Amino acid sequence: MRKWGPLIAVCLGACILLVDVTIVNVALPSMALDLDASFASLQWVIDAYALALAALLLAAGAFADRYGHRRAYAGGLALFAVASLVCGLAPDAGVLISARAVQGIGGAAMFATTPALLLTSYQGRDRGTAFGLWGATNGAAAAAGPLLGGVLTQHINWPVIFWINLPVAVVAIVLTRRFMAADGPLATGRKNRVDLYGAATFSVAAGSLVYGLIRGSDDGWGSPGTLVCEVVAALALVAFVVVEHRTAHRGQTPMLDLTLLRNASFTGLLTGAFLLQAGAFGCLALVSLWLQSLGGLAPIGAGLALSPLAASSFLVSALTGRHIQRLSPRLPIGLGLLLVAAGMLLLGAGMTEGASATSLAWGMVVTGLGVGLATPVLVSAATSAVPRQRAGMAGGAVNTARQLGMTLAIAVLGAVFASHAATTLTAGGLPHAADAADALASGRAKEVIASAPAGHRKAASDLAHRAFATGLDHVFLLSAVAAAVGAVAVLLMVRPAPASGPGRTSEAGKVSASART
Repeated sequence: MRKWGPLIAVCLGACILLVDVTIVNVALPSMALDLDASFASLQWVIDAYALALAALLLAAGAFADRYGHRRAYAGGLALFAVASLVCGLAPDAGVLISARAVQGIGGAAMFATTPALLLTSYQGRDRGTAFGLWGATNGAAAAAGPLLGGVLTQHINWPVIFWINLPVAVVAIVLTRRFMAADGPLATGRKNRVDLYGAATFSVAAGSLVYGLIRGSDDGWGSPGTLVCEVVAALALVAFVVVEHRTAHRGQTPMLDLTLLRNASFTGLLTGAFLLQAGAFGCLALVSLWLQSLGGLAPIGAGLALSPLAASSFLVSALTGRHIQRLSPRLPIGLGLLLVAAGMLLLGAGMTEGASATSLAWGMVVTGLGVGLATPVLVSAATSAVPRQRAGMAGGAVNTARQLGMTLAIAVLGAVFASHAATTLTAGGLPHAADAADALASGRAKEVIASAPAGHRKAASDLAHRAFATGLDHVFLLSAVAAAVGAVAVLLMVRPAPASGPGRTSEAGKVSASART
């Protein structure tokens, strides 16, 4: 137990923070009814968590480097547990969204510190095994969320999907305190200050971009509010680049060393991580809503329909996670992304007016194979592609890219779905098509059908099915394109990390070699 206690602790943390990315998907219809939430609010229930997680990962990594990785991890677990309690008690959508954002802050502290904790807790073959099992947990946890959410929502109620985090977090904290090596003395001095300005500008850029995408779907892409958000995002991104350059020039540690982006392998891994999450997970919320609102499935049934993705992902990661660490990372990651693209095309091929849950099975399996093949390699490959002193920063950057990929994909794919669904509804002669498309995307298809005159409800039902199928078909196609682009980027840009070379110490070579064993 002492040997594997640190791994169990970080895997438990990974379970709750990644399950909570997707566990709400099948609970969205129940939340919409209980909290009277709009589609935009439902998007923010997902995005507030994922956005806070993505925007603060780099800052959390810098904070942990300054104050200690074990301290930051245990503190993140505690904050995550408290926020989960509030999520389940939320009386309205606003409180739930706010608590989800706080969950994301705690999750960022947990996620950012995990690679460093594994690197310091394990050596040699044990390190390869630890990274492989952690990668398997990552892939399976995100994919298993809908099934767990379906079981808890249907048999108890949706707040329980958050409260279940509390006992898991307590156990993880106990294991962390007992089995992980204590942090050393706090780093002091100007060079080790947390890059607050970098964290602030990056967070504003990411938040404004996602908010603008969601608002554009509701208010129109040319609306003043949408344009202001995107301008703020662009200005904040420019400010972030300037701040990071100045921070490095002053001899301080930036939140992200921008010189790392000159490394083609590292940039390729960031691109692959971003597009892997976007391609594989961005569509799941819409699929879950379709299964329950028009597919006639209860939450458990919807979760089971999505479970082939989880099962195949975990199986591949568990069986191959340790062994594929020996390969050049571009092979498993590139092939994994190609499988995700193929899975999305299969999902699109099965998405017709008369489609059912079984129509999704093979597409989910193939997508899961791709996720399970690519996920275990991403972080260890990134930490091996850069100098040893930047390994923690590299791991945080890859995890940031992953979470931003899914966050932005949810917003973009939601807008794509609404646009094509509205076009189909308009062509079918339905009045107020934009409002009806928003209702479909909120899981309120039955309301759209019931609003039609009694003699036209069969036609309204057929039109709703056709609109949802059309919207999802375009969503799947865009997801496939994203994954395919990611595969090309990885296969062309990523190269095996050298055992030694300019800017790398002999210890870096050891890290690189052990991460592949």
